[in-house]
Amino acid sequence: NLGPVYLNGKTVKEANNYLKQEFARIYSGVTGNVPSTQVKLTLGEIRSIQVNVMGEVLVPGTYTLSSFASVFHALYRAGGVNPIGSLRSIKVIRNGNTIADLDVYDLLMEGKMKDDIRLQDGDVILVDPYQSLVQILGKVKRPMFYEMKPTETVGTLLKYSGGFTGDAYKKALRIIRKSGREHQIYNVDEMDYSVFRIDDGDKITVDSVLQRFENRVEVRGAVYREGLYQLDGTMNTVKQLIKKAEGLRGDAFLNRAIIDRELEDLSHEIIQVDVKGLLNGTTADIPLQKNDILYIPSIHDLKEEATLTIHGEIANPGTYLYSDKMTVEDLVLQAGGLLEAAATTKVEVARRMKDSKSTSFCTTVGQNFSFDLKDGLLLGEGSQDFHLEPFDEVYVRKSPSYFKQQNVVVGGEVLFGGNYALSKKNERLSDLIAKAGGVTPDAYIKGARLMRRMTEEEFRRKEDALRMAQAGGGDSISVKRLDLSNTYSVGINLGEALKNPGSDADMVLREGDVLFVPEYVSTVKINGAVMYPNTVLYKKGESLKYYINQAGGFGNDAKKRKAYVIYMNGTVSRLRAGNKKAIEPGCEIIVPSKEQKKKMTTTEILGMGSTTASIAAMIATMVNLFK
Repeated sequence: NLGPVYLNGKTVKEANNYLKQEFARIYSGVTGNVPSTQVKLTLGEIRSIQVNVMGEVLVPGTYTLSSFASVFHALYRAGGVNPIGSLRSIKVIRNGNTIADLDVYDLLMEGKMKDDIRLQDGDVILVDPYQSLVQILGKVKRPMFYEMKPTETVGTLLKYSGGFTGDAYKKALRIIRKSGREHQIYNVDEMDYSVFRIDDGDKITVDSVLQRFENRVEVRGAVYREGLYQLDGTMNTVKQLIKKAEGLRGDAFLNRAIIDRELEDLSHEIIQVDVKGLLNGTTADIPLQKNDILYIPSIHDLKEEATLTIHGEIANPGTYLYSDKMTVEDLVLQAGGLLEAAATTKVEVARRMKDSKSTSFCTTVGQNFSFDLKDGLLLGEGSQDFHLEPFDEVYVRKSPSYFKQQNVVVGGEVLFGGNYALSKKNERLSDLIAKAGGVTPDAYIKGARLMRRMTEEEFRRKEDALRMAQAGGGDSISVKRLDLSNTYSVGINLGEALKNPGSDADMVLREGDVLFVPEYVSTVKINGAVMYPNTVLYKKGESLKYYINQAGGFGNDAKKRKAYVIYMNGTVSRLRAGNKKAIEPGCEIIVPSKEQKKKMTTTEILGMGSTTASIAAMIATMVNLFK
């Protein structure tokens, strides 16, 4: 019974309250406190409107929007403003009248949307070109381009840019302005920020503070707290600075300190300070100036740092700091003590010759002292009062009767194979076989071989040979022929060594040797430049020809007279065609091949013919000339 109720122009909340008032004219309980009686208004269908977005936008035109759309929604649909579009003046025109002039900076900078009015069907949104675009650079939080209104000042621009950074020079800034003909520069003081107006195209620069100090002094050296200090009314002299640094250390050199002072022309001068007299009151205190650097040296800075060095059979050989009245025992203890191999009968001390006032050449370059050690104490003449001096070097020798265990290995057909320690320096092959309980009945003594590890000297010689091979040259060794491993095979005759112990065949062993006694092998291997490399049964009394035939004969590139045999014991022998005793069980016959010669191509042959013909024609011409 209410009839039509017109809600146009109202918000949902306003419309809901208006309906309550209308219903209250008929139903009194609507406005009362009855909880079961409510009026709730919702929108069923939202009407669309059409608005025109014109001016400096990316895509101007007519857009269909929701009736709840705002100016910012319309700008978003139009792609935003173009490079010359203004964000400071966006007009809403309704029925030919400007009903709003919006500033987007209020939303961007402060989040305010109070001027974002609701659009109606047929509204026109007009974006004008910007009036003033300026750039701010340097020490501000948001350096970039900003659009300014004609009435806005430097202070407004600083607010838009987020203000100064911590290292900015805040008392003045610089503006470069493009006038009608030339550039102009303005230095704007801090007091004028709120009144100096900005023009289109201005470039504002905020500089950083200078890398200098207004009130700094520094103290270095033998004080407890080195560093920078404030120059003020309570601390402006050398004595006060030393007190501020919590005084001098015990190693301070009091006779002379220096002040490095910077002058007005940025040059420096050195001022000498008698610290001892200044502290005693016999010398006048010295006023400080900004950027002064006070240096108080340590007595240790004025001389070379004193050290001691210990070498040899010691736990931690090396260099240690010198201390007054330090003994050899103290240094040995500081270095971790003697090793088990150390000789206590010959501990030597080498001392420098020092005479700073000498004016003549001296042939003596050092002094040596020798002592014995027993129970950690020095023995010998003068040892009770002997103290080390700076830069002494102590040598602890290795005992000549100290030896570490030296192990060798025996394996294969022996009774007790494994590791064995050498018991004397000239222990031989026969001694090792005896330690291993002898050989088994299946042992092939003639094929026993020995592998030996390289010593440092052998390794050095091998590196020299490698360098020569790499250097090249007609007489150098080929790198491919060098054995680059750390072990090598030693050809031995174990049978002869066991028959004649102590003979030349009974080789002396050394640490790391590996002796292997194999079983009998009844085959012979043929390799190299043969038609079919093969392994065949050993046949006593047969010559080289027989075994070559077992491999299909020599290859086309075989060096027939260069064949050789490698025996199981590591020895190598040249083979003769009729020598039937040279081939033994388990050996390997090697037939080397000839080097491949490069044949001349047809083009090269023709080229040589042309060259020969040319030379012949030249000779004939010369003969005719000299007739």
